[in-house]
Amino acid sequence: MTSVIGHMTNSDFDPAFRGWKSCQPGALFDARVINKVDQDKTAIADNIQRQAQYCKALFIWTDCDREGEHIGGEVRDIARKSNGRFEIKRARFSNIERAHVLQAARSPVDLDERQVNAVAARIELDLRIGSAFTRLQTLALQPLGPELSDQVISYGSCQFPTLGFVVDRYFRVKNFVPENFWSIKVMHTREDVNVTFSWRRVRLFDRMAVTILFERCLAAKVAKVIKMQKKPTSKWRPLPLTTVELQKLGSRFLRMDSQRVMKIAEELYNKGFISYPRTETDQFDKGMDLKKLVEKQYPAPQWGQYARDLIGGNFRQPRAGRNNDQAHPPIHPVTFVNANALESDEHRRVYEFVTRRFLACCSEDAKGESTMVEIEYGDESFHANGLIVRARNYLEVYPYDKWESSQRLPAYTVGEQFQPTEAAMNEGKTTAPGYLTEPELIALMDANGIGTDATMAEHIAKIKERQYVMTQMKSAAGRNMDDGNGAPSRGSRDRRGRERGRAGLADSGPQRPSGNSMVEFIPTTLGVALVEGYDQIGFDTSLSKPFLRKEMELKMKAICAGTKTRNQVVQESLEQYREVFVKTSQQIDVLKNVSLQALRSKPRKTMTEQ
Repeated sequence: MTSVIGHMTNSDFDPAFRGWKSCQPGALFDARVINKVDQDKTAIADNIQRQAQYCKALFIWTDCDREGEHIGGEVRDIARKSNGRFEIKRARFSNIERAHVLQAARSPVDLDERQVNAVAARIELDLRIGSAFTRLQTLALQPLGPELSDQVISYGSCQFPTLGFVVDRYFRVKNFVPENFWSIKVMHTREDVNVTFSWRRVRLFDRMAVTILFERCLAAKVAKVIKMQKKPTSKWRPLPLTTVELQKLGSRFLRMDSQRVMKIAEELYNKGFISYPRTETDQFDKGMDLKKLVEKQYPAPQWGQYARDLIGGNFRQPRAGRNNDQAHPPIHPVTFVNANALESDEHRRVYEFVTRRFLACCSEDAKGESTMVEIEYGDESFHANGLIVRARNYLEVYPYDKWESSQRLPAYTVGEQFQPTEAAMNEGKTTAPGYLTEPELIALMDANGIGTDATMAEHIAKIKERQYVMTQMKSAAGRNMDDGNGAPSRGSRDRRGRERGRAGLADSGPQRPSGNSMVEFIPTTLGVALVEGYDQIGFDTSLSKPFLRKEMELKMKAICAGTKTRNQVVQESLEQYREVFVKTSQQIDVLKNVSLQALRSKPRKTMTEQ
């Protein structure tokens, strides 16, 4: 028995093509690619060959996802160099519960060559496309000024769409034009409770129209209750934890960026404290003994009693999400570890979050009672909502969710009439959306298929490293794009997200939770120039948009499904990107001119400390 550490081989061009000026960048679409064992993995490869000499069978237990299948293929190929006669099988498993492992050992399967080929295709495409565009950009833009003379101006099919999301939001903020709006509110005091009724229309951007509607309300003098509804309500406990959610919530609540969150999580995993932190699965296998995992948290001073209460009768089977990668269970604590035994406060925060999330998953939903009163005043409808939280349940152990009782509404009866204590016509002004935060960026990447759960943080780190974006702390006064009443923003969109001022309100919208250190991304001069330059070249599908990469990922899935071969996908994708590359080469002066103009303009800082 032996082990490996991730991928053992590396793909690179033939030595004749490795120098920056050894060939035209476009030649890399066809240059010979060599696969060889990484220098720091040669000892592992040598060990596998030695072990294989005396074996009758090779049993592979790598992760049961695409990357794990490819690593298994690497192990097989290396082992065959010293022994090509043994039988090769792999274990198919998704968690390390004893019964599950034994079942996997008793039911070995063949390696999935389709998944092996899908990863090999992705590696080759990333190498060829990334290297060709990186050399083209770097060699063309470095001579433009001392700021770029020593900088690698890299391209990646995931890296550029990630930058594109940041630039798109930046222009929406930059080009935002505020607009005035008007709204009506009605107040009524009953049983010493001041009830505010909100307008069903929310707001209008026509002062005269609102004035007329307001005057009709005043002329009516009395309001009539047309609906009174009181019903039980719940706030659902969270789904089991995936990698994407860990990155999004970690960057929001744990005062770390997503890359740091993943690094800490992997260290906790390597020490046996939590499960494998790279998973798309948001449902636990029914065969997992979750109660046993809960019991292991009894010694915890902060949540140990909560764990006992779960086992004492409050335990609920976690909700099942829609995703199961058939490789790993959701992220969860494997054992209890005292905070003093963890090497840093960052490790403590990540472990605590993972554990509290798991306990919350095994809890009952929070329970409450909602009340809604709707009135008719003049020709207009207004409503007031109230919430009473009856049982916090999972919220007791999971402080990252908020669900608070509002002021209790007094009793109203359908059909009754009353004279409002006060009616007011208010004026406000829309505010720009905020710059893109890391949770928002990860959500956009996830929704558009940019990167995998395991690589999203790396792509974000790369655009920071290349100085395409800078980060700054999000203002405590930052507003969401919603007006706080659940109404969608309005606005016509001009080129590159130009907004006609209807994204948010100056007097409403959720605040950033206190105590969080949310950062937001702002593109640098170089980052904007790259996106603007490529946009001005005028491709049918912009390199800064997610569509090309999303299409490539669909082709990877086609390989796994057996509807396309590795060679077909590689050739199709290369021809697609080659067309873009040729047009870029022909119009490289457009990219150079946009970049030169940006460098001559007043520069923004290239990077800030988080």
